[in-house]
Amino acid sequence: MKFGKEFQTQLVPEWQEAYVDYNYLKAVLKDVLRFRQKNAPSPVETTTNGALKRRVSLYRAFSGLTSKYRHSGSPRRNDHRNEDEAILVSSVEGSEGAEEVIYQTMFLMSSDEGGQFELVFFRRLDDEFNKVVNFYKKKVEEVLVEAEELTKQMDALIALRIKVDDPILVGKNMANLVSNGISASLQLISGRRAGLSRMETIQEVEKSKGVSDEHIEHKVKKGRKSEMKRFKPASLEVLDHVKINVEPETPVSTLKGVIMSKAERPFTKNELKKAEDLMTIAFVEFYHKLRLLKSYCFLNQLALSKILKKYDKITSRNASKPYLQMVDNSYLGSSDEVTKLMERVEATFIKHFANGNHSKGMDTLRPKARRERHTITFFLGTCFGFSLALIVAIVVVIHARNVLNSPGRTKYMENIFPLYSLFGYMFLHMLMYSGNIFFWKRYRVNYSFIFGFKHGNELGYREVLLLCSGLSVLTLAGVLSNLDMEMDPSTKSFVAITELVPLGLLAIVILVTFCPFNIIYRSSRFFLIKCAFHCVFAPLYKVTLPDFFLADQLTSQVQAFRSLEFYVCYYVWGDFTTRSNQCNKDETFQRIYLVIAIIPYWIRFLQCLRRLFEEKDGMHIFNGLKYLSTIIAVATRTINDFKPGRTQLITAAASSGVATIFNTYWDVVMDWGLLRRNSRNPWLRDKLILPNKGIYFLAMVLNIFLRLAWMQSVLGFREAPFLHRTALTALVASLEIIRRGIWNFFRLENEHLNNVGKYRAFKSVPLPFYYEDDENKGV
Repeated sequence: MKFGKEFQTQLVPEWQEAYVDYNYLKAVLKDVLRFRQKNAPSPVETTTNGALKRRVSLYRAFSGLTSKYRHSGSPRRNDHRNEDEAILVSSVEGSEGAEEVIYQTMFLMSSDEGGQFELVFFRRLDDEFNKVVNFYKKKVEEVLVEAEELTKQMDALIALRIKVDDPILVGKNMANLVSNGISASLQLISGRRAGLSRMETIQEVEKSKGVSDEHIEHKVKKGRKSEMKRFKPASLEVLDHVKINVEPETPVSTLKGVIMSKAERPFTKNELKKAEDLMTIAFVEFYHKLRLLKSYCFLNQLALSKILKKYDKITSRNASKPYLQMVDNSYLGSSDEVTKLMERVEATFIKHFANGNHSKGMDTLRPKARRERHTITFFLGTCFGFSLALIVAIVVVIHARNVLNSPGRTKYMENIFPLYSLFGYMFLHMLMYSGNIFFWKRYRVNYSFIFGFKHGNELGYREVLLLCSGLSVLTLAGVLSNLDMEMDPSTKSFVAITELVPLGLLAIVILVTFCPFNIIYRSSRFFLIKCAFHCVFAPLYKVTLPDFFLADQLTSQVQAFRSLEFYVCYYVWGDFTTRSNQCNKDETFQRIYLVIAIIPYWIRFLQCLRRLFEEKDGMHIFNGLKYLSTIIAVATRTINDFKPGRTQLITAAASSGVATIFNTYWDVVMDWGLLRRNSRNPWLRDKLILPNKGIYFLAMVLNIFLRLAWMQSVLGFREAPFLHRTALTALVASLEIIRRGIWNFFRLENEHLNNVGKYRAFKSVPLPFYYEDDENKGV
């Protein structure tokens, strides 16, 4: 793999604009190369010039076979270097103050033929390098501030441990207790490492696995005695200025916070355990930030090294050495704050959160990437093959038994088809989601970070396809077993066991979803259940992106919820052995049918109210009104279905029209960020991920047409010539699921680009303690 592609795959997606623009610099070098190739001397001139250079070199003083090992300060070495020097590098203080340093390069060969192209290259190179240095320095300053905050949190945690675990030591001499040690890094980071420069060893570092565990343990043991002498232990007086806030957010705690003021939490073992859990998460996230910063520093130095070597190769100059020396002496190359902080965090975490177990601590700090297993591909192919075979079998049975012209066709479509359509909706939604994951990965949309998935446990598109194909096999097998259209003439009923197949399939899906054992992607299932629980109890939970994203998915599965209602009605109040029911004529069923359709939109409306209360953003009012208009439209359409009339038809058409216009505008403009008139890409947005702009316009058109699927019910097209009414309803519901799948990709693309624009690559982690002094400062 070429370095340019490897560079793109390893960079932090949210920081991609802060990296060296390697491809752009390479394009500038291509201009230099094209000019040199165009103006290359003829073979005769080359031979003559080469001979002349050789004759001149025969009379040049012999510099010695070992001259390159001589001291760099010898006059002979300096003269030779100055003779071949192509650039002069320097650093000047910025206009804002002494802290900002701007690095500049003076190209000494601009008078040469084609020198203007090389001059442009170094100007662009300086711009990219200054951008990288400033960004890196800013991010390091941020993590140093966060390290100070973690130090204060650890002081409080250690004091709390003393108070809770060993109260006998309270008030006594505690000189034998060692402090957390993170603050030590803030005094050590000013030092600089000795030895070879980073730019000279960067190729070796690229292939290495980093600092070994034994080396870290040796450094921790070596510095332990000196640390005990230099730093004081944690003091219990810290608890006098600290309040603990470890109560998890629950509906009860939310209601308490609204009704009454928050009471102070006592210092008990339960609170200590919760505080330790929160601090563990905070340390893992902080260490992840440090690793990303270290990777950012290394990749940019490597990119600079690669591009300068390309320049030397094209121009036959020796400009890389002085420039890389400047890089090595800059803040990017010489600062080691991040490395030392990483070592301190590792030592602290292993000691205080892993009971000194080094391997356990490092496994928590550095979660292993999920391994791609060939068994998933094997079972995916197997299930896909079974699904194709079952589809062929169903087609053959339908043709052989002439099912389409059978008298029992109507009973089947009214009673059995709605039962299996539930699994069809699930299958289609999972299929669209797997496609979303595939394209998110292809275009480097960091969906796992946006959704907050645990690193290494997120499902890939192959895993989702495996679940999807497994469900399709079970569903198609059930459909094949229920294709019998004729009753038993003696009992005038169907076989009871066969008629219970859809109910058994539903029971299997529910059991797998809520299975407590660590099988079938338990972490992903529990994450889904937690988000669904938050949706059910909206607005009592803080609304996060996974919560409202799931609620949006539920709004596209209204017909699936209605199918669940039909399950209850059909198997409880209907006669499933004769395939008959009176559900549609029951008023209670009709009311629940209406309420079920409204619930997903009502959840989103409540989530908008919660976000409005917390964020004070007026846009949530309009978003809530959008869902309120949809609730009215769904209600009027449902009433028109059960009690058709002229007034109901006009009301349903008007409310649906308003809701469609409102929702379409919000989808395209607010959720996708498109239709920006003054953007660099007309009527789209400034930043795009897909290379083909036409796809965005096609997606907008598709979104409008698929939103108009409700027209078939409002205008009375409830049964096509070759489709039963239930099949047409399922088709319209499937179109809505497809629309939601398209919406998912562009919605997350816009969210990712917002993160890129704000360089937001980390999630905020709540801390267990807050100091009264900080609270007063905030007031």
